[in-house]
Amino acid sequence: MSRTYKALALLSGGLDSQLAICVLREQGIHVEAITFRSPFFGADKGCKAAEALGVPHHVVDFTEEILEQVRNPAHGLGNAMNPCIDCHAHMIMRAGELLEKRGFDFIATGEVLAQRPMSQNKNSLGIVARCSKYEDLLVRPLCARFLPPTRPVREGWIDVDRLPAFSGRNRTPQIKLAEHFGLKDYPAPAGGCLLTEKLFGIKLKDLLEKEGLDDDRTNVWLLKTGRHMRLSDDVKIIVGSCEADNALLDEKARPNDYRLACPDLPGPLAIAPANIGEPLLRTAAAICARYAKRPGDGPVRVEIRQAGEARIIEVLPMDPAQVATYMIAT
Repeated sequence: MSRTYKALALLSGGLDSQLAICVLREQGIHVEAITFRSPFFGADKGCKAAEALGVPHHVVDFTEEILEQVRNPAHGLGNAMNPCIDCHAHMIMRAGELLEKRGFDFIATGEVLAQRPMSQNKNSLGIVARCSKYEDLLVRPLCARFLPPTRPVREGWIDVDRLPAFSGRNRTPQIKLAEHFGLKDYPAPAGGCLLTEKLFGIKLKDLLEKEGLDDDRTNVWLLKTGRHMRLSDDVKIIVGSCEADNALLDEKARPNDYRLACPDLPGPLAIAPANIGEPLLRTAAAICARYAKRPGDGPVRVEIRQAGEARIIEVLPMDPAQVATYMIAT
């Protein structure tokens, strides 16, 4: 009897990564999926897709790897803070570790040649493969017919002639193939990574330059929560923009951080570091008051809590134009 080969497929949850799994399974290959999570991209879409496809699924935390690539990108950054080439290579490298541990035969990705002009051209795909250290065990099923054959193709584990030949940014062929496999619930094409967003990149760059990283990386995870404002080189405050933000900030604030809120009015929770000092603490209170839902003009009471102690001060809400000068990214 012929052997059943085992593939470990990178699954973001997007249509291409789902199709890569489907075309491999169509050839009788046993496929399991691996999805990465970090402060910049989640695993929810991958988990949903894996459940719908019925494939065994491995979720791997990628926080330390992606932070290292952001700080030291061997192949540079994109238009924002996105080290796409290095990120993809290290994802494949991590998948390779699981390949060796669990006895998979090769790694598959859903990349499509020339779909993204910078990170998915033939040169970039080649760099990713070489830097991953698993170049000869890597298959890109959706565009393998355009790429140099790796071991699974050369040795007949996969019939490359039965694979699709996708290239470019036209999504029509993928959509037709999705219909063939009965795939209906898949997300619209999008980057899905916060590092590709310029405004988020500004906040991350500010954090790396002015604060550095918490031991538990909490300050990185909080970058996508609330409004981030820098009051001085060593003082940043975060102001909640909804109830969910307020709850998360209250949960994640350090024990000695200040918590500011307007006890008489609906509004945000703001957190400020312990080293803020009284003048900037009043500035933070005025910013917090600016976002409270107040009935009219005049002073606003702001409660300031720290380490189990609380006090009330009155401040005039800051003018929105002045608030904007503190905003790290707008």
